[in-house]
Amino acid sequence: MILWYSGCGNSRFVADTLSKELADSNMIFIPDAARQGMALEFGPDESLGIVFPVYSWSVPKLVSEFLRTAGFKGKPAYIFAACTCGDETGLTEKHLKKDLSKQGLELDAFFSFQMPETYINLPGFKLDTPENARRKTESTKASLKDAVVLIKERAKGGFNKLKGGSSFLKSNILKPLFYGLLITDRKFRVSDDCIGCGICAKNCPLRNITIENDRPKWNGHCTNCMSCYHRCPRNAINFGSATQGKGQYYFKQEE
Repeated sequence: MILWYSGCGNSRFVADTLSKELADSNMIFIPDAARQGMALEFGPDESLGIVFPVYSWSVPKLVSEFLRTAGFKGKPAYIFAACTCGDETGLTEKHLKKDLSKQGLELDAFFSFQMPETYINLPGFKLDTPENARRKTESTKASLKDAVVLIKERAKGGFNKLKGGSSFLKSNILKPLFYGLLITDRKFRVSDDCIGCGICAKNCPLRNITIENDRPKWNGHCTNCMSCYHRCPRNAINFGSATQGKGQYYFKQEE
């Protein structure tokens, strides 16, 4: 089984690759499982993979909450995690282990992969150049091959080369500030370029967007994944003035 969450496609790419290479077609989208109150059932010797993007140098709150509260029927024989980040993971591995421990589970292996930036909601935060985006993606494709070998061998350990510096400050001090002060949908604005196509609503992982009077309306349950911003075909959505003129990116599977 592979549990996955992705907003702009980076982690979806990793999850799809692992699913294919590990011949594990049982992929479960975490927001859907959370909405349905799905229980996770494991047969003998079955493994569990958890794939997600790093948010504020940690596990996204929606992923953390699901792992802490989901019903488990049986226990996975092997648990691995694969996270994507724009730069560093901080204490993501440590936080994930704590989440799993609430269910009496242990993380066996942790992998991290750099992928193109998507969070640009603050001054100074910007997308990678096309060259850097390609470099990160190609590097991850190569690293995934090594990860697949290790997962098949059920190797144990923290295979995380992206922890970075000042991890305690970033993951334990700045993360709560991000969630308390910056994770909101109240700043989203739509310009007259909006054509009411509904792509933003269709691709919102939390189903937080509805289309009213041919315009998107955010309904207060946002995680700032920025899928709506990056996928808008007219670039008509902005997060206040912070994202204006910064361009768009989401991972296209055909690439």
